[in-house]
Amino acid sequence: METTATILHADLDAFYASVEQLLDPSLRAKPIAVGGGVVLAASYEAKSFGVSNGMSGRRARDLCPELIFVGGHFQDYQRLGDAAINVLHDFTPLVERISIDEAFADVVGCTHLFGSPADIARAVRHRVRAEIGLPISIGVARTKLKALAWNRDPREIRTHHRAQSAGAQSALGKKPAEEQVFRPALRHLADRVASRLRAKSRPGRTVTVRVRFADLHSVTRSITLDAPISATAILAEVSEELVGSVLADHPEEKILSLLAISVSHLEKRWQLQLELPLGLIDERRRPGAKRGMARWTADRAIDIVRNRFGWDAVGYGSVVLEPSRSVPDEFRELAEKDL
Repeated sequence: METTATILHADLDAFYASVEQLLDPSLRAKPIAVGGGVVLAASYEAKSFGVSNGMSGRRARDLCPELIFVGGHFQDYQRLGDAAINVLHDFTPLVERISIDEAFADVVGCTHLFGSPADIARAVRHRVRAEIGLPISIGVARTKLKALAWNRDPREIRTHHRAQSAGAQSALGKKPAEEQVFRPALRHLADRVASRLRAKSRPGRTVTVRVRFADLHSVTRSITLDAPISATAILAEVSEELVGSVLADHPEEKILSLLAISVSHLEKRWQLQLELPLGLIDERRRPGAKRGMARWTADRAIDIVRNRFGWDAVGYGSVVLEPSRSVPDEFRELAEKDL
């Protein structure tokens, strides 16, 4: 059915790199990259040399010897991203934010006030550039996200929705596919994911891991548990077993480049239910069992300390020796959606 194009898709251009050039005028018109060991974001000047997100720092310098690496100003990313998206709210209340620098907006009800959707898009671009100092691209279409290109996505703009999963990933560079490498990395990821699940009281039943090898080929494994989990130790143990099964099935792969954990099938309303010691094979992973309760109590104590004194105030002994992380935690937090 033919409809009028009233959906705007707004995307801040090369956002993280553009913010760095805004904050430091000496970086403008120069090839820059946010990150160090891994390129987290690249300016258009750097992209013209072939530098791309996720590329190793060494490869990026080979392509662009004049490349300037910057550490990143994560609070400014959040502040400026919020300010840019808020410009859309000045035109319509129907704004669905899908990342820190990207959003959809439906302007069907405000064209009589501000002109055609194309006029509104131009006005938003002008205001974001003039008031905030950042470039933004805005497209106009009849529907929101390939099927999207064929006008086969009738979904409406949703201003409020809850995520159906929680996840985190870690770029390792090139590390040997050995337990002493992947176990600390998985413990750190499990800590991040499980703490978010507990904060929202939304444990999940399905655990999925993704393993990426040196050639960028990825393999995923998942398992659905009988009881929903949000304990860090339980999530870490399940993830370690899944990664172990991936490596066992791919003995020819000797190098890891990325690990990821996600938890889905989240509970909407959940209360911890105590269980009798029946000697079940998965009892150590059941939140209501004696061991599960002990882990839950330890997790909640750590959560309380972190909420008061910060994330680094206390941690788990098993993740003290975690590997060096080329992607800062602040950058990960910006990419992780709230539940």
